[in-house]
Formats: sequence, C-alpha cells, structure tokens
Amino acid sequence: MGKYREIVNIRTEAEGDIIDLSALLAKVLQNSGLGEGFLCAFVPHSTCALFTIEYELGLQKDMRETLQRLMPDDIEYEHHLRWRDGNGHSHIRASFLSPSLVIPFSDGELDLGTWQQPVLMELDPSGRDRKLIIQIIGDI
Repeated sequence: MGKYREIVNIRTEAEGDIIDLSALLAKVLQNSGLGEGFLCAFVPHSTCALFTIEYELGLQKDMRETLQRLMPDDIEYEHHLRWRDGNGHSHIRASFLSPSLVIPFSDGELDLGTWQQPVLMELDPSGRDRKLIIQIIGDI
C-alpha cells in the first residue's frame, strides 16, 4: 500500500466560479505512480465546495441559480450581523455541499462516469486563493 500527497493552490475570480479539476487530479494521480486505490481531495475552507457535475455551461448556470433560490444572498443572516462580511449565504451553501471528494481509480485513471467531472465551486462573494489538498492511497 502506497500513499502520496500534493497541495495545489487555485485562484478563483468571483462567487459562482466552477473550476474543472479533471486534468489537475489526473496529473496528480499520475505523479503518485499508484495504479489502484482512492484519491481524496479536500479544501480547508468554509466558503467553497467540491463535487462532481457534468461540466457544461447550462448546468453551471443551473447550479448557481438553484443555490440562489435555496439560500439567497440578499437576505439577512446572523453571520452578516455579527461579522459584517456579507458571506453568511456562502457558509450556509458550503455546509450543504462538501469540502471533500473521494474518487476511486484503477489502471492509473480516475473511475469517473462519462459526464462526471470533479469541480471546485467558489461560494464567497469575492475571488480567493484556495488550497486543494490531494491525498492518494493505493497499490502500484
């Protein structure tokens, strides 16, 4: 059983950015030299999320609009009143999504479906520098 860890910095530009991580995660998996196991990606942040989606413009727009309908950014949140940072909705949205993603792999390739791409979504009102921790365990 082998393990590999890599930390990657990702810069987001604005709230609602959805960044396709497919090529990045494939490259990190290649760097690991492992052939079969699990890749775990994690963001140590409370206002962004990781998930899989069909990475196309229509679904990206649908995701943003659905989050706005369910957890609007234009209502008052206790977090806003306490901290005056305007991102209470960002914390709520992130808590309903996930800071981590686990993907199995075999033959040195991620076992993702045809229309399934791993993504990072920025939920904070402004762009940020995000840290993505990737840890892989598996066999050669």
